[in-house]
Amino acid sequence: MAAPPTPLSTSPRPADGGLTRPRRLVPGDRVALVAPSGPIDPGRLEAGCAILRSWGLEPVVGAHVLDTHPTLGHFAGTDADRAADFRDAWLDPGIAAVLYARGGYGSQQVVDLLDWDALRAAPPKVLIGFSDATVLQETIAQRLGLVTLYGPMGAASSFVGDGPTAEHLRQTLFDPAAVLTLTGPDAGPLIPGRARGITAGGCASLLAVERGTPGARPSFAGTILLLEDVNEHPYRLDRILTQLLRSGALDGVNGVALGSWEGCGPPDRIRDVMLARLGPLGVPVLWELGFGHGPSTLTVPLGVPAVLDADAGTLTLDVPALA
Repeated sequence: MAAPPTPLSTSPRPADGGLTRPRRLVPGDRVALVAPSGPIDPGRLEAGCAILRSWGLEPVVGAHVLDTHPTLGHFAGTDADRAADFRDAWLDPGIAAVLYARGGYGSQQVVDLLDWDALRAAPPKVLIGFSDATVLQETIAQRLGLVTLYGPMGAASSFVGDGPTAEHLRQTLFDPAAVLTLTGPDAGPLIPGRARGITAGGCASLLAVERGTPGARPSFAGTILLLEDVNEHPYRLDRILTQLLRSGALDGVNGVALGSWEGCGPPDRIRDVMLARLGPLGVPVLWELGFGHGPSTLTVPLGVPAVLDADAGTLTLDVPALA
């Protein structure tokens, strides 16, 4: 006889039914590409637009997407122009989704330039991105109450160069009921157990630097927290997790799903850091679900109720990511 499943862990603040889900996409929809962060490679942007067109979508490139800041070359244009592209895309009733072209750095400069009352009054639409997009995704969750997608960006190498990455995003956008159970080839228990909660999180370093800002939630209580990062040495990951712990961000977390740690050092050292910092939380922790900065990546909804089964290596959504 099979052993009974591990009981779901609980938290002082049980998760509710999740955030509002924007509608799924259909052929003919217009999708805006914006660059709130770093400068864009034109060739990869065109390759990404070609993929979107092959899905029957109409890509709409923001006016300043191919700009570069006149003095700070790590930005795709000025703060005001990057914010204007995002604002115009979100307020356009003919745009069904907004897709980051790439990450890098810059969303923190954009987020405070946006009129969040105006954005809240616009019809719901889905934001897709990862890495630096974490800043806007967290703010959208807190201020607009909408589900977003932590997934590949329009000019990212994983999107234009890895078929399974693009296909998983396509299914999530068009047929989200087909991708309710998420897993990866290396997924498995770092700390065993099962937990239920609302998915939240993203890039660990961005979550840490957002602590104390207007868009930061008091804590991730009641959530299944997603964490991943890139090019952060193990001691820096330790510092990031310690900041999240000391700030109270991890108080009441129900479970943790870890993604890729591309360029972060030997996996065994990273696992040791995760065990040292996350183990005392006493919740299930899933190792390498398969999302984030890796060469192949899943699209993971943020703001959806789900069950984390660390032993099985799965994250199973209660409902499709999009309505």
